[in-house]
Amino acid sequence: MNLCRLTIHEAHTLLTKGDITSVELTSAVFDRIGEVDDRVGAFITLVRDRAMSAAAAADGVIRQGKGGALTGIPLAIKDVLCTEGIRTTCGSRILENFVPPYSSTVVNKLMKAHAVIVGKTNMDEFAMGSSTEHSAFMVTRNPWDLTRIPGGSSGGSAAAVAADECIAAIGTDTGGSIRQPASHCGVVGLKPTYGGVSRFGLVAFASSLDQVGPITKDITDCAILMNEICGYDPNDSTSVPRQVPDYTRALQADLNGLVVGIPTEYFAGGLDEDVAQGVNAAIKVIQGLGANCKSVSLPHTEYAVAAYYLIAPAEASSNLARYDGVRYGFRDKGAKKLIQMYRETRSRGFGSEVQRRIIIGTYALSAGYYDAHYGKASQVRTLIMQDFNDAFQTCDVLVAPVAPTPPFELGDKLDDPLAMYLSDTFTLPASLAGIAGISVPCGFSKDGLPIGLQVLSKHFEEEKLIRVAYNFEQATDFHTKRPKL
Repeated sequence: MNLCRLTIHEAHTLLTKGDITSVELTSAVFDRIGEVDDRVGAFITLVRDRAMSAAAAADGVIRQGKGGALTGIPLAIKDVLCTEGIRTTCGSRILENFVPPYSSTVVNKLMKAHAVIVGKTNMDEFAMGSSTEHSAFMVTRNPWDLTRIPGGSSGGSAAAVAADECIAAIGTDTGGSIRQPASHCGVVGLKPTYGGVSRFGLVAFASSLDQVGPITKDITDCAILMNEICGYDPNDSTSVPRQVPDYTRALQADLNGLVVGIPTEYFAGGLDEDVAQGVNAAIKVIQGLGANCKSVSLPHTEYAVAAYYLIAPAEASSNLARYDGVRYGFRDKGAKKLIQMYRETRSRGFGSEVQRRIIIGTYALSAGYYDAHYGKASQVRTLIMQDFNDAFQTCDVLVAPVAPTPPFELGDKLDDPLAMYLSDTFTLPASLAGIAGISVPCGFSKDGLPIGLQVLSKHFEEEKLIRVAYNFEQATDFHTKRPKL
């Protein structure tokens, strides 16, 4: 038995029966990391000794007949979530040696559930990117084709799951950074409703957009992780106080009577033929399972990219002002004057993409331009929210492509930021609206590259999108495919 290939629910069953131990499972994961990660580049930091100690402790909990679905399960954490005693770099030189004195709420919840953290995954610097080529430390490669991008900014987490370098992982989604890499790596990724998962201890990129979510091998694992990470947190002012449902109850084999909307704007020009065929075939499967599919319109979709790339950089400009070389993180020691130290610290500490977005955001917020740029983008955001509200008046969920193309070649869009930004066309609107979205594997391109189906629901109706994704998954075998590294 190849233990690293197990899902959470499969591993939990074997652990509970005593057929395997967490120490054995965690060892198998580290063996796999040692075998393939020099080619994939999924991890920035590994904590083997700490993980093995946690696995031994989890085995003790299991022997006592205690613990839950995550007890003893090896997980990977995107390196933008604070982990006490484990460095948190955000993929940036400016935080290369930063070790947080506390853990994020999500990490604390996983630790309380006796999960085993194996390491911190690579990412685009400060989560700004769509390909995981903007990390200061390495480029992550797609396990399905090592010449291709894994998506971003949670590319390390998605690649680690796809390559069986962990059983599941945690990512973050600001404009598609869970769903897009999940699609490109052939795994499941869910962006929860904004406010559904605590952002406390998440290093901020764009505070009105950032959200933490699971990246898993199947929908059942996704529901299990959602049960653990969701919930109100008084430490996060944007956290919504509400009862968290048992998401595993949404794993029901029934779509009869469900109304599924197909946004016409997501199937316009520029959609790759392989993606269109895969998504249209998936829609036919969903329809065959009893759902009623209908066309809907989201008329302001075309403005989402422009609005996002004003709102997100503006918030990033504000959030990243704290990295000045004074309080923590990298500091240029050669500077003789304060202003010179600020300039050299930020110029050397931040990569080109982060600098580009800070400049854009600072300009958008500057006197005389605020109303024309940031203010107008916020108005467009409201229109996009209204589009979704109108669509959900007649639909339970919406289904669409995740990305306009399969994963592209490494370096293909590095010199063309606009082309890179346009790869998020289908994920940005849901992020601006704060609604929930999931990517589930739905096919492969002619080159054998994964394609994802995006399912969207209104605020705090994740059960519906999990239900649709689960039924589709059970009717197909795409989620069982694994790359041959």
